[in-house]
Amino acid sequence: MSRDRRLHLGAFMRPLGIHTAWWRYPGGYPDANFNLEHLVHFARRLEAAKFDAFFMADHLAVMNMPPPALRRSATVTSFDPLTLLPALAMVTERIGLIATASTTYNEPYHVARKFASLDHISKGRAGWNLVTSGNPDEAHNFGRDAHVEHATRYARAREFFDVVTGLWDSFADDAFRMDPESGLFFDPDRMHVLDHRGAFLKVKGPLNVARPVQGWPVIVQAGASEAGRQIAAETAEVVFGSSSTLEAGQSFYADVKGRMPALGRDPDHLKILPGAFVVLGGTEDEARAKKARLDELVHPDSGLANLSVRLGVDASGFALDAPLPEIPETNASKSGQAQIVDCARRTGATVRELARKVGGYGGLQMVGTAAQVADRMEEWLDGRACDGFNVMFPFVPEGLDDVVDRLVPELQRRDLFRRDYEGTTLRDHLGLPRPGNRFFA
Repeated sequence: MSRDRRLHLGAFMRPLGIHTAWWRYPGGYPDANFNLEHLVHFARRLEAAKFDAFFMADHLAVMNMPPPALRRSATVTSFDPLTLLPALAMVTERIGLIATASTTYNEPYHVARKFASLDHISKGRAGWNLVTSGNPDEAHNFGRDAHVEHATRYARAREFFDVVTGLWDSFADDAFRMDPESGLFFDPDRMHVLDHRGAFLKVKGPLNVARPVQGWPVIVQAGASEAGRQIAAETAEVVFGSSSTLEAGQSFYADVKGRMPALGRDPDHLKILPGAFVVLGGTEDEARAKKARLDELVHPDSGLANLSVRLGVDASGFALDAPLPEIPETNASKSGQAQIVDCARRTGATVRELARKVGGYGGLQMVGTAAQVADRMEEWLDGRACDGFNVMFPFVPEGLDDVVDRLVPELQRRDLFRRDYEGTTLRDHLGLPRPGNRFFA
């Protein structure tokens, strides 16, 4: 049976494992976050499986954890995404390459130039994950004593988007004539000087890189707060979602896409991909045994520290076997805090139980056989809770190999996922239009 909608699949590759104990799993690669040979192998395997994109998160500081937990964290060191992805572009041909770049502690000219360069180097496979920096410790690395307020971060991000995309439109697509006979390299009439002066940013332009292959690299966004949803509806082409139940996914999907028509945007031009932590086995019992083995490797220090990060407050002094106390509003990730507080109130979980849950992975989990996981993915797709998933691997290489060798063939058998790429750019893979140049017809 031919389907009118198929899944899009991204691979969440930084950190290589979202579970705090991924690097301790037997047979795993503890150094995978900063081992180029491993990362090249993973990118090629994912491309062979026809994944839409290789997705890298990023932080501009060591995660704000107390020392007992920090010494157990595998996220302390990893490559800068915009250094790694051009290298991976040279050893792959089709898979999209998405990197996070903060609008809070970067300048728009830097971001525009780097992603335009990546798009040219990769021949049209770049994507920019627009974030506002949730880690308060990043402020101290950029000359500030305190983190920028949440509302200010999002207001700056909205203006930042306008500046970056305006810089990408600095040149018409036909500006570079490169005609040896006439001696004309480019037509200055086909160059636009942005000269932006706004509430937060002042950027003259133009960008000193030709217009990207895709017009603009694909715009990705991950916020789930009210401000995050609104900026996604206004600007994003992919949303890295965080819904952990079908009902929550359906609500988020309807809310964000429902805002778009009033903004003059087609809802089909936004793909919502929730993060899905996938553990596979030949049987359901085998998959659950893998998950249990992984959870057993979570050190208590890591669980409580991760709970503190998600809540935006220090949880080390909370009574472990009592319910979660009232939590003050955070200036870090508001949606991350809201998910934990909602779980605590809804389930009555104690602080110890929440720490154990977050120390492993507290979001959407799909544990079972390839057929069982495919059933759930199909249910989410057909139920309009998603357009696909950003797959999170429990450990590498085994967890990634399981998805490539077991799950992808099952999805292909059901006609839920492509058997081959139908285009060459990330926009082709996602079915997104190439944006026109706002300054040149």
